[in-house]
Amino acid sequence: MKKREPVSNIMTEAVITVDKTTHDLRDIREIFRQKKIRHIPVTEGDELAGIISSTDLNRLSFGTIFENQENADEAVLDMLSIDQVMTSKLKVVSPDTLIKEVAEIFANEPFHSLPVVEAGTIKGIVTSTDVIKYLLDQY
Repeated sequence: MKKREPVSNIMTEAVITVDKTTHDLRDIREIFRQKKIRHIPVTEGDELAGIISSTDLNRLSFGTIFENQENADEAVLDMLSIDQVMTSKLKVVSPDTLIKEVAEIFANEPFHSLPVVEAGTIKGIVTSTDVIKYLLDQY
């Protein structure tokens, strides 16, 4: 097994981001559907402001609890802002962070994705799925 590989070897470099001042939760939901992704870094201008996940949006859904409540879900999306739903206390890693360190973060923290940042710029995103696939490739 390779032991000292950087996360840059497994991260997704073509990161889809949204600016919290120009997007809303309906936009986020549509991006999740169209791009088949589960995590989106949120920016404010050039700065990383947070991250939003499909799980964050799913927590707002009444449709799975009550029948015929689809309109309630839409109303909730209109009432809340990205700021109110996203995780703003971020943990980030650098491109040279070892995959092992990222795996330890995922094992010990409630995150399933981490923005990969260098000199204040988003260089990629790594998910727990990326780490699992990497580990499976080792066997």
